[in-house]
Amino acid sequence: MIKVEHLFKSYGSLQVLKDVCLEVAEGEVVSVVGASGAGKTTLLQIIGTLDRADKGIVTVNGKDVTKMGERELALFRNHNIGFVFQANNLLPEFTALENICMPALIGGKSMKEAETEAIPLMQFLNIHSRAGHKPSELSGGEQQRVAVARALINKPAIVLADEPSGNLDSVHARELHELFFELRGQYGQTFVIVTHNRELAEMSDRQIVLKDGGIYNENN
Repeated sequence: MIKVEHLFKSYGSLQVLKDVCLEVAEGEVVSVVGASGAGKTTLLQIIGTLDRADKGIVTVNGKDVTKMGERELALFRNHNIGFVFQANNLLPEFTALENICMPALIGGKSMKEAETEAIPLMQFLNIHSRAGHKPSELSGGEQQRVAVARALINKPAIVLADEPSGNLDSVHARELHELFFELRGQYGQTFVIVTHNRELAEMSDRQIVLKDGGIYNENN
């Protein structure tokens, strides 16, 4: 599902990733942990095609994304990868339903088609009653569930999450963590999650520890 081969990335004189090799199987939930500055977010962004490596190969869902141009990458990303971030990045002027539909609209679907996809997701995530509410009218946990639904609207094979529970209290964080595994069971997605949350990391099928830009350890 995901294969990273001999990945290197620097920003100026700062080498962030050093010869990283990694494989993630279909349907696996993998957490990436390590100290701040270890390269976790950079690795996630390169896997998600939001950034490019200086050297190395990244294969996602059978495609070598390192060979794609920007337009092809954007299309591939829209159809194959869902993103959940610590800051949920919901658009404040739009309702929960409209926010969820955005990736589908970008992908070329009509609003009616997008809503047909969004409503079952909202029901599954128990936020269907909040469809007409704007982000400011939602709790932190509800906002993050909207962000999760938005990540899933195009039925991506892979979901990448960067500190998804970082802004949530312990109760809502635990609910979100359990939700990822429910989603894996329901929809079969592969999850790669960058987290400092020890509980979430220990729930994962596998933990990958980054240290000084390289993989220090893998725990099953």
